[in-house]
Amino acid sequence: MTETPVAVTREPAPEPAEALVADGTPAWGIEPVPDRLRVLGLLDTGLLWGNLGVSLLVIVAAAALVPALSLPDAFLAILIGGVIGNLMLAVAGLIGADARMPAMVLLRAPFGQRGSWLPTAINVVQCVGWSVFELLIIATAAGALSNDLFGFEATWLWTILFGGVALVLALLGPIGFVRRFVRKFAVWAVPVALLYLTWWALDGADFGALWDRPGEGGLSVWQGADVVVAITVSWIPLAADYTRFSSGRRNAFWGTGIGYFVPDVWLFALGAVLVASRDLSDPAALPAAVVAGGAAAALALFALLVTETDEAFANVYSTAVSLQNLLPRVSQRLLITAVTVVATIGALAIDLVNYQTFLYLLGSFFVPLFAVLLKIVYIFKRRLYMEHLMVALHSHAFIFMSLLLLAVLALLRGWIVGAAPGAEWIVNLLRDAAWIWLFVYLFLMQKRVYRQGWIMTFIKFGVVGICYAVIITIGLVGALLASLALA
Repeated sequence: MTETPVAVTREPAPEPAEALVADGTPAWGIEPVPDRLRVLGLLDTGLLWGNLGVSLLVIVAAAALVPALSLPDAFLAILIGGVIGNLMLAVAGLIGADARMPAMVLLRAPFGQRGSWLPTAINVVQCVGWSVFELLIIATAAGALSNDLFGFEATWLWTILFGGVALVLALLGPIGFVRRFVRKFAVWAVPVALLYLTWWALDGADFGALWDRPGEGGLSVWQGADVVVAITVSWIPLAADYTRFSSGRRNAFWGTGIGYFVPDVWLFALGAVLVASRDLSDPAALPAAVVAGGAAAALALFALLVTETDEAFANVYSTAVSLQNLLPRVSQRLLITAVTVVATIGALAIDLVNYQTFLYLLGSFFVPLFAVLLKIVYIFKRRLYMEHLMVALHSHAFIFMSLLLLAVLALLRGWIVGAAPGAEWIVNLLRDAAWIWLFVYLFLMQKRVYRQGWIMTFIKFGVVGICYAVIITIGLVGALLASLALA
């Protein structure tokens, strides 16, 4: 794939980064990003993802953890999920920095150009949906704020206004967004607003009593961690759209991982406290509760509302870039404008708050795609894909046979308890042995097939097992949500 003439134009620019600040970021398409545009260092990449991680939706998402979990268990789940999810997100960012191309274009490697069209279409639907959802949340919060301060709500007006802000930010591009918006405004406003809201949340709550309150049950720590992972990895299909402008793979990895991890964990923890102390589980209820906290709280909310627009910016920009995988000759600026208009009209006409779980389900579709891409780019480069497919089929066949054996043992144990009380220990022993042999066999099979050392096999076995468990859990949760929505 050749670069456009813009990519090879030689200009006397001793300070290319400063020139970009002055001239703005060109609407770079899906071609590999040239060195002169790879100017986002560690700090800039971290600021970008730190700003994208600040969202009212993350605060409200804590309602999935509390009160089912106690506050200590919820914090543990947030920490575990934050580490796992952001590690996966950081690797996706690293891949984008290496390839210098958008995420949907990267899928051409494993699936071919036409094969990448289906995930691209799904990503477009997902991003447009999230754009509409973000504009709805922002307009609802702004309406509650203006109604309290000025006596009018005018949600439609705020929808159009913030849609325009999202359009302007998307036209700036990632570099212009960081240099002109994040560095000059968000880097100062967001920390102050979050610190004040955190103080407000803790000041109005008996933290000691909340900490000692037991959970209501129905959710384990690991299931809570899966919720955090699911929300974090929803950014994976967008990561490379931005890290392709990073100055290096290390800057992309650490900037993405740490940059998103800090606000992700912070806002989830803040949300857990708010849900536990004020029973806030609805995105529309959060702004009204914050406004009731006084003028300073309202000002902090307004600062967050302005920075919340970056969520809409990211979804609008990534939608346009993804569409260029299907329509490479169409102007990116034209696509950005069209997507923003569609999202704004959608926010005015559709109550998409009821479809939040559907959007999370769409996001989870890309987790196995990410695993496939990671495997092809980094793992077992010298082996054919069909070899891995045969190993996967054999592994699943053995897993299903083991599960069938465990089901038979469970039925046998139920019969023995009634027929020969005291003898169920034999079945328990067989059950435990079957579980142990399940993992031992898969481990030994992986070592024998790939012929690596014990330590390397153990590490890769653990990583693959954790990733696969996350994929299965997200898939089951998505299927459950879909079945509930269709019921």
